[in-house]
Amino acid sequence: MSDQLVIDSLEFAHNNQSLQGSISIGNLERLHSYLAHTSGELAYLISGMLDGDDKPILEISINGDIDLICQRCLKKMQYTLNIKTRLILAQSEHELSRYDDDIFVEAIYASNELDALALIEDEIILSLPISPRHQDTNCHLSSKDKIHSTIDKEHPFAALASLKQTH
Repeated sequence: MSDQLVIDSLEFAHNNQSLQGSISIGNLERLHSYLAHTSGELAYLISGMLDGDDKPILEISINGDIDLICQRCLKKMQYTLNIKTRLILAQSEHELSRYDDDIFVEAIYASNELDALALIEDEIILSLPISPRHQDTNCHLSSKDKIHSTIDKEHPFAALASLKQTH
């Protein structure tokens, strides 16, 4: 990633700071292998705060459209990102391991040099579907005519029937 935006995550949360802007999809290099093309931009907002228990957290919001590759027809499909994530900032390895045991809590290790753009890219990758596909009505291979035209018109056991008659 060519651009880098580094924050002190604990200070960011304790001071209720926020960071917002847009990022070019072309700058998200780890995301490229999932995409049909790398043009466009995504809007992001990172807000730091303390929750009700005075635990430092980061709230991340990412919005925009990307073009994925449909795994059924291998054509471009538009996918809308509307990500909202809340991450607790763990201040020790012990605290982080405690959060790892809870499936309802997302936590990261607090860092005084947290790469915010890498964090945004991580959240995007984690939100992507495992096997992106068009809806059946939008997929280029979903029409019954195309599916049935690729299947042989002859019954698959017709050759066996002719063998049975010769013996």
